Amino acid sequence: MPFSISIFSAPPGAIPLCSNVRRIPHCSYHIAPNRLRSRRASNFCQIFHGLRLWISESLSLLQHNGKSGQTQKFKTVKNHKGDEFDKPFEETSSQAQQVPEAVLKSNLSSDSNSETTKTSTHPAASENLQSDAPDSSGSSGSLPQSLMSNRIVGDEEVPSLCIAVIGATGELATRKIFPALFALYYSGFLPENVGIFGYSRKNITDEELRSIISATLTCRIDHQQNCSDKMDAFLSRTFHVNGGYDNNKGMSKLNFLMEQIERYSEANRIFYLSVPQDALLDVALSLSSKAQTKKGWNRVIIEKPFGFDMKSSHFLTKSLLSQFEENQIYRIDHLLGKNLIENLTVLRFANLVFQPLWSRTFISSVQVILSEELGVQTKRFLDGGGIIGDIVHSHILQTIALLAMEPPISLDGEAIRNEKVKLLRSIRPLEPSDVVLGQYKSSAKDKVDLFLDDLTPTYFAGALYIDNARWDGVPFLIKSGLGLIKHSVEIRIQFRQVPGNIYREHIGYNSASTTNEIILRDIPEEAILVRVNNKVPGLGLRLDSPELNLLYKDKYNVDVPDSYEHLLLDVIDGDSHLFMRSDELAVAWNILTPILNEIKENNIKPELYEFGGRGPIGAYYLWAKHGVRWVEE
Repeated sequence: MPFSISIFSAPPGAIPLCSNVRRIPHCSYHIAPNRLRSRRASNFCQIFHGLRLWISESLSLLQHNGKSGQTQKFKTVKNHKGDEFDKPFEETSSQAQQVPEAVLKSNLSSDSNSETTKTSTHPAASENLQSDAPDSSGSSGSLPQSLMSNRIVGDEEVPSLCIAVIGATGELATRKIFPALFALYYSGFLPENVGIFGYSRKNITDEELRSIISATLTCRIDHQQNCSDKMDAFLSRTFHVNGGYDNNKGMSKLNFLMEQIERYSEANRIFYLSVPQDALLDVALSLSSKAQTKKGWNRVIIEKPFGFDMKSSHFLTKSLLSQFEENQIYRIDHLLGKNLIENLTVLRFANLVFQPLWSRTFISSVQVILSEELGVQTKRFLDGGGIIGDIVHSHILQTIALLAMEPPISLDGEAIRNEKVKLLRSIRPLEPSDVVLGQYKSSAKDKVDLFLDDLTPTYFAGALYIDNARWDGVPFLIKSGLGLIKHSVEIRIQFRQVPGNIYREHIGYNSASTTNEIILRDIPEEAILVRVNNKVPGLGLRLDSPELNLLYKDKYNVDVPDSYEHLLLDVIDGDSHLFMRSDELAVAWNILTPILNEIKENNIKPELYEFGGRGPIGAYYLWAKHGVRWVEE
């Protein structure tokens, strides 16, 4: 608050000022800050007393304004004796009158947690909206005045956050994205002044979108208190934008509505592009030119697949980087938001017992298994790459990178991504002889997509080798498929046999089953298992290989957040370590390109397997070829 906007007067009578108990008569002072420093020491006590009174009465006036809720204008009262401070005060007072009226009319509260509400209309943006938006747009031209607020905590404004879900009425948005955003809102990870925007081509109103979303919103077991109130508050901050078939006009409309929430404060925006691959670039380019804020950061989330092969991926990356910076792009794979993936680096780098074991010296093989028991609609596989582009390229290779990379210098996202790229560059390109492809055969009763291309794989098994000092000669075996006998997601790290084992006579014929093993499991039950050898209780000497287990449901009485919650929070925080960078993308395609080329040239065909079965027989032989024990599901 400027010193110049003030009124103070000493109370009637003489007032003690200094230690010498000098007394001055009652008078009024107008304090100008540029004159305070020029006063001599002899006048210091008078100046100090006047300053103290000015602060006291100014605070009292502010409190009065906050309680009354009315605008108060400070007036200058000139000293009838013509105090020498009058001129500087008038100058600063005239400058204070130049403060925008919208700011002067803000309601100030003495509570440090209060919010300041500011309202205004941006004429240019309003005209733009009227020209771009037809009357049948389904969304209002402006937002409720109660939402146009900037939150203040202490003395600092909290930056506003607007999140736009492009493709808001699609299945992914309604089933996963909006519920994840609500869970974050309930937990307090989204600011109170957040704005949620659903962008689609449908001509629906805000209320109709809220009705669609509300049907999928639920509160977790640990999110039951005030659940309905939180849900109503979340939905009240959710709006629909009819983008129509002209994304330039649609994005201009979206930008205008976002600006109404953002007002004068720092503003950040997230755009989740939940759209088909053929519409991705048009939406992204329109967004770049029409909807980015200049008052904060912009982040764009892109769903997989990230292209269908090396060529298409390169074109997509080049087009995106012509409009956005690398640090703005977040390529999301929901499977990487699993707690299992986060535990990979924790297990490796936070436990001394495992650090010296994590190399070819002690580890004989690594298996990464992801199988689906239910039939999945496979329209997204019509490109021909099938499960290779959908799961192997992103999820499987990213899992191996996090499992096998060298220790990063910090937990910074870029530091981790640098190590992942180094690891991926060390992986040999796949040979057709080290790969088994499969395709399920189904009937009408299985209720799955029967219109698969003859060469579209729904099963992939392969053996990868990493050519570096840590992992030389260790096979990393991949098994991923749809329509299998059970749903399983796990990583198995098998250790070597104990050299010169003195108990080998008591192990039995199947010595491979007694090797030590670490199992990181996500499905069916999230757990960390360690297989060790021990003596069976009783007379005689007989060994067994039980699993020491840490079951999360028994140890931690909490609901595990959905992977979309985890990844969306990472985007808000700017944590990029679970999102693929452009160079990671290219290196991963380089590993898989030889197999994709073989498929295109019809040199390799998927082996048929029964829907609900165990997969192609060839996978068993592949495991035997590389000397790895097959884990029976």
